[in-house]
Amino acid sequence: MRGPAEPVAQGGPDRATTGGEALVRALRAHGVTRVFGIPGTHNLEVYRHLQAYGIAHVTTRHEQGAGYAADGYARVTGRPGVVLTTTGPALLNAAAAVGEAYADSVPLLVLSPGMPLGHPRLPTGALHEMRSQTDALRGVAAFSHRVSSVGEIDAAVARAFTLFRTRRPRPAHIEVPLDLLTAVGAPGPVRCAPWPPRPAPDPEAVGRAVTVLGGARRPALVLGGGAVGAKALSRALAERLGAPVLTTAAGKGTVAETHPLSLGVSLHSPAVQKWLATRDVVLAVGTELSESDFWTAPPPLDGTLVRIDLDPDQMYAAAAADVPLVADARLALEALLAGLPEHRQAHGPRKATPPGASAVPEADRMGVAGSADNPCARVADEVAALRVARDAGTAARDARWIPYLRAVREVLAEDAVITSDSAQCCYYGALPHLPVGPEGRYLHPTGFGTLGYALPAALGAKVAEPHRQVLALSGDGGLQFTVQELATAVQLRLPLPVVVFDNGGYGEIRDEMRARGDAPTAVDLPPVDLPALARAYGGHGTRACGPAALARALAEALDRPGPTVITVPEETP
Repeated sequence: MRGPAEPVAQGGPDRATTGGEALVRALRAHGVTRVFGIPGTHNLEVYRHLQAYGIAHVTTRHEQGAGYAADGYARVTGRPGVVLTTTGPALLNAAAAVGEAYADSVPLLVLSPGMPLGHPRLPTGALHEMRSQTDALRGVAAFSHRVSSVGEIDAAVARAFTLFRTRRPRPAHIEVPLDLLTAVGAPGPVRCAPWPPRPAPDPEAVGRAVTVLGGARRPALVLGGGAVGAKALSRALAERLGAPVLTTAAGKGTVAETHPLSLGVSLHSPAVQKWLATRDVVLAVGTELSESDFWTAPPPLDGTLVRIDLDPDQMYAAAAADVPLVADARLALEALLAGLPEHRQAHGPRKATPPGASAVPEADRMGVAGSADNPCARVADEVAALRVARDAGTAARDARWIPYLRAVREVLAEDAVITSDSAQCCYYGALPHLPVGPEGRYLHPTGFGTLGYALPAALGAKVAEPHRQVLALSGDGGLQFTVQELATAVQLRLPLPVVVFDNGGYGEIRDEMRARGDAPTAVDLPPVDLPALARAYGGHGTRACGPAALARALAEALDRPGPTVITVPEETP
């Protein structure tokens, strides 16, 4: 839904409303139809009006779970996820999810009550009292806005949606003082955020980029989360240039990872980093090129770096752009395709796309041709060899996950949504070894690296797309950060398999301790019968001792209402 929605409650714009109703009315006017959260003593005036305005509510079992669920909802739909908490501890419970949304550029709106307008500076011992909720949230959100009147509420909501619609999406927090939630006023017509056109690239900068890319002998594309909305254009440009494609975790699947030009999520590979340094031109689209992408300090790039990003600050962060294009990725890629020759050769004549013609030619949309003059065919062997080099150094480590991940891929539909945790089976296993294409999505907590993301994010994705397969991948340590959301999944009765690779604790930290020569300390966890726990919540659970068993259990779970926890026992050294 692009435009605002009319509230369904009765009454004109001059009808007196409470602050709680004004908040709900503003949400509905911006197209919000679902929120995630937990009711509490201080936010009941908001809950009172949700149903009348046609806003559904998902009750999680912890506010951190609500935040991750709203994050998953936002990533799948492209619409802001909304979290409703009460004061104090509830808001702080959601703060980790806000930090993750900030790091991964997810539009997340967190709403909470706050102490009354006239609350004294000195603590009084009031319920859920904090020195400053807004100061706490400013540390993890793009902004935290405490309103000072009922009439300001809709302006604050419009401010958040303006951020979501015009700049790099980041989380926002709005606090409504307790006395304003119940205060009655006539707020007037709802002020809605505008829908301005997405920023187009500067023509002069496009010209420079076309010249650089058109003359590249060894180009490469790096696609981040900002390229997800331009999948066909990203593939077309890669094929036009004959450029191997790397993605970050956030950009996984933007170009099909089975494509002959795809190197998948492999910026962390030393072999790939060494290769990337030899490229004469690197085009980075919607990515920070940060430590969380490379798993180390970003390596130097010897070639010319062309960057496309909504955020102008990214042109100077991590790796400074030689040719900056501050623009929407789709518009920038369209402009580059329009300026580049349809059949690029090293220094041959250019054949630009005629005005009004599609920026994605039919030949590019059809796939990689096998003709001798097709640049894709000429680099396919190089890419294949680099894939082998990429995997050689980690083959022994990753062998325990790969057969299981192949079984998962064989069962899942191409458009399935996969959520993952900050777990070894995910960042060592699924990120590089579980292929995803443009029809599907892979949601990973990259920048903040939080634990407990997979299960609640899968809930949010499944609520958003109930007819689409959704799978959560986790480890036994990470799952237990938010395992209580199994109760939410049971209540929703939506099919949701949760595959858990069980290595008896915090496997990554255990390995790091051993690598330091330290004795593993506080990382081995007593075994938990997770399938039995799932059954105790009212769901289902089983163990899969082998890839074939996992495939069978997963196929059954995808057709069974409610969650199914499938544990895969791992050998621990």
